[in-house]
Amino acid sequence: MEPRLRLSPQTLQVLAAFLQAPADWKYGYDISRNTGLKSGTLYPILMRLAERKLLQSSWEPSEIGKPPRHLYRLTPDGVVFARARRRAALTPRARHVAWRGAES
Repeated sequence: MEPRLRLSPQTLQVLAAFLQAPADWKYGYDISRNTGLKSGTLYPILMRLAERKLLQSSWEPSEIGKPPRHLYRLTPDGVVFARARRRAALTPRARHVAWRGAES
């Protein structure tokens, strides 16, 4: 069963950022830089994706005196989900709906 998730434009941006290299671990800071999302928007999205098992998260050990850093990557289910969302966003109907929304 597909996870229920509110797919805001920001969530779609985050999924797209992960699809650039789906197997790679990413830092929240790098995702923020790539998407332009502020931490107050980004981290709740990352937490929701992880809660739904679409993202795997891990703590990176740190050097003495530095805090550990959180890393994220798509799970296999997350890759399938993100690719399906990307395909859906590229359908003619999705483009038509997005275009009509831009007119209002």
